[in-house]
Amino acid sequence: MTFGKDEPVLRVVPRPGDINANGHIFGGWVLSQMDIAAGIVASHRAQGAVATVAIEAMEFIAPILLHDIISVFARIERTGRTSMGIRIEVVATRNRGAEQVKVTEALFTFVALDDEARPRPLPAV
Repeated sequence: MTFGKDEPVLRVVPRPGDINANGHIFGGWVLSQMDIAAGIVASHRAQGAVATVAIEAMEFIAPILLHDIISVFARIERTGRTSMGIRIEVVATRNRGAEQVKVTEALFTFVALDDEARPRPLPAV
């Protein structure tokens, strides 16, 4: 299985409980969806357990609205000995598919873990 920019790792519809007082979706909800998608890609590459160790420069470009369909795209941007950077982009589809809006992006860093939750080398590709 490969992950790339063309196919989302996740598609999610926010629920009414995910909305804030401004009528937009909470940033923390979006962040958790991004972390889930990045974790899927990272654990696939690591062939095992991983942990999020950093999130770099997340910027909210546009709000997510209640009836949007959220697509979370993830791809490996870089790898090291035990860690990898996963680029995440979130796109909101609204108006029954008539409009797509990039709402946020970030670089998530994950580390591969051994059975004792310590960093381990990534397997060869």
